[in-house]
Amino acid sequence: MLLHFEPPVPRTDAKALRLDTPAQNFARAAGLWSSPIVQHWFPDGEIKLKLPPNLPAEVVIYCSLHQPNDKLVALLLAARTARALGAKHLTLVAPYLAYMRQDMAFSPGEVVSQQVVGRFLADLFDALITVDPHLHRVSRLQDAVPVRQVQVLSAATLLADHVAAHVAKPLLLGPDEESWQWVSKAAHQHGLGFAVCNKIRRGDQDVQITLPPMDFSGRNVVLMDDVASSGHTLAQAARMALAAGAAKVHVAVTHALMADDAHLLMAKAGIDQIWSSNSIVHPSNVLSLAPLLTQGLRQIYKLA
Repeated sequence: MLLHFEPPVPRTDAKALRLDTPAQNFARAAGLWSSPIVQHWFPDGEIKLKLPPNLPAEVVIYCSLHQPNDKLVALLLAARTARALGAKHLTLVAPYLAYMRQDMAFSPGEVVSQQVVGRFLADLFDALITVDPHLHRVSRLQDAVPVRQVQVLSAATLLADHVAAHVAKPLLLGPDEESWQWVSKAAHQHGLGFAVCNKIRRGDQDVQITLPPMDFSGRNVVLMDDVASSGHTLAQAARMALAAGAAKVHVAVTHALMADDAHLLMAKAGIDQIWSSNSIVHPSNVLSLAPLLTQGLRQIYKLA
């Protein structure tokens, strides 16, 4: 059984095109009966939830953790209540996993939020399925979120399929060294050329990009990364690639956070198309993660 925080899309016409949410798409692909977790907000900001009164032993909760703070409280309430209502094994499907960036204290007193939130989730759930988590100094997700069962999936090859089908002779370009893992995996899928930039970050919106030493003249460049957040890194890399002679620059990312009108910033930088998965609902979504998440769920439950 799958529980999710997304309300069902109203339908006034039985013949209308299906407009299910990502959670409902996943439930259908995985063959799970699904039910929304009913939410009510009080005027003071507190939240009240209602789950189905009788739950099976195995329950999956779908919650992508962008804009995470209220969602973490909702997960606490839902997971504890689910166990009281009969759930013995709880799996969290979080296509986007929040609070993974802060993996060390850079100054005395800083909270290492990855450890705190990771332990919080591990105390609630038996298993975790996520896609392209933003890990830097921690190489294994279980070191950050110490749950008993983990499935770390990647949308890199799915993005590569889309790029190869829509761009002639693309050059995949990672905006920084951290993106190498996604870019290399995507490039090998179709035998595409790839490279990564060098990045020095001075602040959330202050980055310095250095292009790799190669000829960009006339190339169709696709910037590929796990997350598009503020858009500044991708925008700067795009401007430099175009200045170096690139014919077009596109962006392919797993998670379209797109904070503070990032898509407008990227468009002004000359980026042509932005393609993303539906880990976070955004107009740039071109890929459904439902089949990939279903594979992860089958691994958790050892299904054929």
